[in-house]
Amino acid sequence: MSASQMLVSDIVAFTAQREPDQPALQYGDRIYSYASLADRITQSANALLSIARQGDRIAILAENRPEYVELYYSVPRAGMGLVFLNYRLSTREIEHIVRDSGAAVLITEPEYLEVAQSVAAQVGALQIVMLGVDEDNTPADVTAYDELLARGSTQEPDIQVRGDDLAWIIYTSGTTGRPKGAMLSHANLVAAACNSAMGWPSEVAGPLLFPWPLCHVAGYGILVTHLRGRFLVLMRRYDPKGLLEQIEKYQIAETSVAPTMFSQLLRHPDFDKYDVSSIRRIGYGAAPMPAEVLRQGMARFPNAAFSTGFGMTELSGNVLYHPSAQHVRGLTEKPELLVSVGRPMPLAMLRIVDDRMQDVATGTVGELVVRGPQVTIGYWNNQVATQEAFEGGWFHTGDLARNDDEGNWYIVDRKKDMILTGGENVYSREVEEVIYEHPAVAEAAVVGVPDETWGENVVAAVQLRAGATATAEEIIEHCRASLAGYKKPKRVLFVDELPRNAAGKILKRELRELAAQSTEE
Repeated sequence: MSASQMLVSDIVAFTAQREPDQPALQYGDRIYSYASLADRITQSANALLSIARQGDRIAILAENRPEYVELYYSVPRAGMGLVFLNYRLSTREIEHIVRDSGAAVLITEPEYLEVAQSVAAQVGALQIVMLGVDEDNTPADVTAYDELLARGSTQEPDIQVRGDDLAWIIYTSGTTGRPKGAMLSHANLVAAACNSAMGWPSEVAGPLLFPWPLCHVAGYGILVTHLRGRFLVLMRRYDPKGLLEQIEKYQIAETSVAPTMFSQLLRHPDFDKYDVSSIRRIGYGAAPMPAEVLRQGMARFPNAAFSTGFGMTELSGNVLYHPSAQHVRGLTEKPELLVSVGRPMPLAMLRIVDDRMQDVATGTVGELVVRGPQVTIGYWNNQVATQEAFEGGWFHTGDLARNDDEGNWYIVDRKKDMILTGGENVYSREVEEVIYEHPAVAEAAVVGVPDETWGENVVAAVQLRAGATATAEEIIEHCRASLAGYKKPKRVLFVDELPRNAAGKILKRELRELAAQSTEE
């Protein structure tokens, strides 16, 4: 490696030098100090170099476990790219990503071995490595990770890795079509971690609980945690009761959630049985948080400071940050601040532009574009998508945004989700916010459905609270009081559960299909 360039694995190595005995990671009864985690990362990198070559891609199909965190760092340290596989995808979708990325190795765990073997049979020339088993209990065509790790040296790998080399490939969630592999370099991830370490407040002391799936870009928060020398407690998977249990058991000081996770948490019938008074900060992101849910959460966690921001896979993390003080202002004097995503962070340049890449006036809606060291180096094996994303020299997020006179930024909608009805623009989030204020509504999403007369009709999908009742007419009438006539839903579909990806993001493409089918019927 170059002595002047920081690699992803240096985040742990540097902290291990300063605080070797500080706990870095806990998973169940297993605790890793920074020194032991750093040693395992080096061992893992050398072990991987014994079965694959520098420049190869290593895919991982698993739920959260400590080895996954280890591989966050060790695969890039071996000069390879870690390909994240969402365990909720179908075998066919996983096969596409493995084939598209050209992965040489697929690391998995017993729960997903059958899927991994099926993919390997279709793709060919794919080695399978399994986590959480010993050599004696491993099928003949599979290598046990622990046995492989034991063969790895704790001496630094004798290879040159540069900051602009590939570290991670995270395939976008595919909410609008086939996913694309966002390539994130060492420099991208280090910049994202440093940006957040500078931009986020750091005065909270105590363990941090991580409930997100590690296959999501939210995992960059682990890099931030380790850069700061914090103690991270890892959940196997998110579930509301499990999160409450771990907050009480480990006296968790800080956690972060997606809005869906938070909504489920607040509605859990056992919420009041647990002591959550240790929580001092709650971050949220990945999707818009309905203001009504946020108000409820701030009341239920009175000791916690709330913060959010804006980021995406292609940005390696967040580029906007909205601190707790602004949330308090939102409750007391400026309600719109509850739906803001904050202000630009130190290492990112942002603009709001029209279709000609001209800056729009303050308060006007346009597309958010970004420039900075944490912006993706492009899409794997997809030059056309890369060129489109960087048209005009800035990365196009596909998000519609506006800012106000104080410098606060707001995400209005996804560009592809904006509804055009009768020549008028309708931003789905504005309608969703109003629907959430109805007392019977647990969750809601709004989409546009083609209409011969109006171009598109506004359609709402609603999940009711347990035991609550409401009719479509009641929801529409509720919206009429707060929205222009063309913005209120023309139809309301009641669903048992909104379709989501692993990170809790609503799959509006599936809702459009559902709405179109219900029209045909």
